[in-house]
Amino acid sequence: MPRASIPGTPTTPGTLAVPGAPATPDRPALGGSRWNTFPAAGTTLTAREFFTPTEPLLQGIIDDNALTSADIAVLDGQIRATLALGTRETSLPLHLGPDSASAARELGAQAETIGRELASWSTETLERLLTDPVPLPAGPLVVRSHCYGHLLTPPAADLLLGRRGGPVSMQLYNEWLHQLVLLRDALLPFTNWQDAPLLITPTGLRHTEPARDAFLTELLVRQIRHTSIVAFARNVVTGTSGPAGYGFEASGGTALPAVLDQPPLTAPRHLLTWRPDPSVGEAATYVAEVQDYYAAPRTLVEDLSPVTTASGSLAARPVTTPVVEGTRTARIEVTHEGTTAHVDLGQALRGHRFAHRESPAAADASDAADAWSALRAPGLVWTQSGDATVDATAQEDLVVLALLGRLYPENLTLRPADHATARSAGRSAARTPTDGTGPGRLTLLVDPAQAH
Repeated sequence: MPRASIPGTPTTPGTLAVPGAPATPDRPALGGSRWNTFPAAGTTLTAREFFTPTEPLLQGIIDDNALTSADIAVLDGQIRATLALGTRETSLPLHLGPDSASAARELGAQAETIGRELASWSTETLERLLTDPVPLPAGPLVVRSHCYGHLLTPPAADLLLGRRGGPVSMQLYNEWLHQLVLLRDALLPFTNWQDAPLLITPTGLRHTEPARDAFLTELLVRQIRHTSIVAFARNVVTGTSGPAGYGFEASGGTALPAVLDQPPLTAPRHLLTWRPDPSVGEAATYVAEVQDYYAAPRTLVEDLSPVTTASGSLAARPVTTPVVEGTRTARIEVTHEGTTAHVDLGQALRGHRFAHRESPAAADASDAADAWSALRAPGLVWTQSGDATVDATAQEDLVVLALLGRLYPENLTLRPADHATARSAGRSAARTPTDGTGPGRLTLLVDPAQAH
């Protein structure tokens, strides 16, 4: 396709035409293939901050196409169709249903939420630039935007390639559209996506394309692994890869699963939360202490103390180990009456991802094991004799998460206790014998308040 050149006001070679700001020597001038005002060496921006340096693209479309306010609705429909799921023009052909994997459902919900917000920001920017344009160089502003296969709606195709449009407008809009798709996808791993710091280079987010391709391929063709979500998140924040793990640190903060500060019953299983921390200076990956939990020693739940010996609520806090060769581990430290138990955070997060969720049952098991007894048990707690229960009611969220790391993760259920029903049912126990070759079902009871 031909190159796109946009007339404007002259600039001096080697300087930067920043909308509303003086030129700076560390940023090249707009012109040539320079369609943005990002620093030449790259920078870190949030999603909202990404929009201002890319405004020259939209201004170029407005100027070349002589867009009017009536045309904004056409481009609004286009960006919404591209960022939505289930449309002809979707850039993420993720088909969700009742049998979809939990990771796909979480990422799909993220895509829809983030896509709607980015589309609104895009339309607001176009409307503002109609009346408050940014200066462009005498140019030419040359954009050769390689096609990525994004489909246009019929009205957008007519506007950009028919009527008043042509190769200039099409190249500029293709780049804008693709940058917005890359932005949406880069934000998918983060619950607080508006706060996630993304590495931006002079080509915007195109440097994320290889990592994005690997991430989306796995999402679309198989049940995506948690480590793959973490790897993509690390790439969009740091621009580098690292060891496989369940979270990472980068300069200025940490990205770890959302459940660390949300109730385990309702927290996302697979999404990360970016937590700013100025004390973090080097990149590191969080890895589990034991990669193969099948090989970990085990303790039968029947050998633990019954819940009648429980001694009240427990206190918990996360602790980390020093970074060694780019990796570190972390534990949940639980204390009770001067005694401490430690649970690997990686195993706890693994247990949270694997655990089934259930509504309150008709009756709670009468012989539930004590939470503190389970936390102090060697290895992983399991059963082969049928259904068994560990009582974590009245415990804080981090203690519940620690228990998810102490209980064998296969056939593990997390559910709120139904106290009223349990009292009326006399807390009868129901056991279903197994064949003795595999784990029986372990249920971790938590307070119903944690479901909110």
